[in-house]
Amino acid sequence: MDIHSRIIGCGSYLPGNPITNHMLEEKIDTSDEWIKTRTGISQRHYAGDDEFTSDMALIAAERAINHAGIDSSEIDLIVVGTTTPDRTFPATAVRLQKALGCKTGAAFDVQAVCSGFIYAISIVNSMIKTKQCKKALVVGADTLSRLLNWEDRTTCVLFGDGAGAVVLEANREGANGTKSGIISTHIHSDGNYEDLLYCDGGPSTNQKSGFIKMEGKEVFRHAVNNLAAVVQEILDKNKLKSEEIDWLVPHQANRRIIESTAKKLKMPLSKVILTVDKHANTSAASIPLALDYAIKKNKIKSGDLVLMEAMGGGLTWGASLVRM
Repeated sequence: MDIHSRIIGCGSYLPGNPITNHMLEEKIDTSDEWIKTRTGISQRHYAGDDEFTSDMALIAAERAINHAGIDSSEIDLIVVGTTTPDRTFPATAVRLQKALGCKTGAAFDVQAVCSGFIYAISIVNSMIKTKQCKKALVVGADTLSRLLNWEDRTTCVLFGDGAGAVVLEANREGANGTKSGIISTHIHSDGNYEDLLYCDGGPSTNQKSGFIKMEGKEVFRHAVNNLAAVVQEILDKNKLKSEEIDWLVPHQANRRIIESTAKKLKMPLSKVILTVDKHANTSAASIPLALDYAIKKNKIKSGDLVLMEAMGGGLTWGASLVRM
């Protein structure tokens, strides 16, 4: 029987108190109406000065491990999707490994910006299927507030900080042939569009972390087209129709992107998990934050067919189909 990876626990973390749109009005030339109309965002969270990506990842990871009902010593693989590591090296994942007290297996980071969690899920699923690990921790965590240019009022309002995590374990296909766990993952990239969304810094260029730069209209256009295409790809691969999906958990970047993608796929918003209003775009953390929210609110239940999708700088994009 085929081996698949099954999600057995999830957890998330948002730092500090929410920063509302009205609070940003006091700092930059913007308004609550302007932000909500264009993005659907009402608030976001920022990490404290002494709070790092690994700190947020640790809290989310501990909550996911507790939710899974296992001990951290059972984890034999840790993969962190992040664009904002604590240090240039080593990986944030090894700091998390140390903090959790895990002594076996591998730990490494994946850098695919907002697609980082989907990329990490794809990698870990492959490693579980090839018996390279038995229980894995996948984390999406970012402190994008460190990369904001407060002179760029159209971009700085879009992002927030946070972390989300899931625990995966090896699971065999059921006797009736029904696949539980992660059924299919599809990831893509196109470097021809790297300049549409990027950070203008790096160790080998200017030795600075830099600021986020984005061509908003072009990113919007590519997001709607690429996300609809990868979702259709995953439906075709698994001989499914969109109405057979119980829940769509999209990257929480912009409500208009989410609505446009859902419309293109003829999926009602009643089947879409929307949390962008609560935490803005948290990059790799956004999908596990939304997933954890939906599970804890008893929206997503055991047996539901869930489709997760994201697009980020690179451009990178991908999707994962999961039977909960």
